[in-house]
Amino acid sequence: MKKRAVISVNLAVFLFGTAGLFAKWISLPAIGITFGRVFFSSLSLLVFILCTRQPLRVRRRHAFLLVLAGGLLAVHWWLFLLSIQLSTVAVGTITFSAFPLFVTFLEPLAFHEKLRAGRVVSALLILLGVLLTVPQFTLENHISLGIAVGLISALAYSILTLLNRYFMQYYSGTVTALYEQGSAALLLLPSLFWIPFSPTVSDWAMLAFLGIMTTALAHTLFISSLKVLPAQVTGVVSSMESVYGILLALLVLGETPTLHELAGAAVIIIVVIVSQLWQKPQNNAA
Repeated sequence: MKKRAVISVNLAVFLFGTAGLFAKWISLPAIGITFGRVFFSSLSLLVFILCTRQPLRVRRRHAFLLVLAGGLLAVHWWLFLLSIQLSTVAVGTITFSAFPLFVTFLEPLAFHEKLRAGRVVSALLILLGVLLTVPQFTLENHISLGIAVGLISALAYSILTLLNRYFMQYYSGTVTALYEQGSAALLLLPSLFWIPFSPTVSDWAMLAFLGIMTTALAHTLFISSLKVLPAQVTGVVSSMESVYGILLALLVLGETPTLHELAGAAVIIIVVIVSQLWQKPQNNAA
């Protein structure tokens, strides 16, 4: 069961890593791309759930929390794509790797669990990897601005992850993803009246792929893994998104990472590998 969850979260993170490319490919504002992403994602999830006859009913006391989670998801993906548009795919994905740092300290508070020293160390090392990408500490620099926006995106996603861990006690990953992404689509819909939103046929095709494959499928796999793995562990694995993003941006977009970015990515890779090896004996003993 845990092995399957580990495979699922790693596949999800790889798919997440491809999402940053679309911020460069699609000629729309970040918030417009985010809307298209959650629109196609929620539509495909609804079709899948109806075809598999999964129950759609949720408890009344969870309705507000699911809408709140959808809002956090919308903010996260909007700022994540904006971070990439302001800087590079590498910077946007590396900055997202600060997500486990927030989860490390928020998860024990939310679930009344013990704060483990090893997880604190791994989270701080990931933060060090993020800081290594900063060329200079000023928001007048577009790279630094992209990092600042990306950190807010990571904070939003860390809170969302904790909500998802709570929802996993009651609903499947697919149903949870549907309500979150459907809520995100409805919340983002009014923004289309305030931004230039005229997608080409190519844009629509890429938005559909982004929504179905890198969102509906990946998000469901990621949420489902939280039934078995702690949020902080999935967060550490999520740090590999930056590595996938850098490699794909280099191969597909020709974006060559700077020494700062490579140093940050190297720190993150080491932390991920060590954290997974350190977690394995604990899992076997459980």
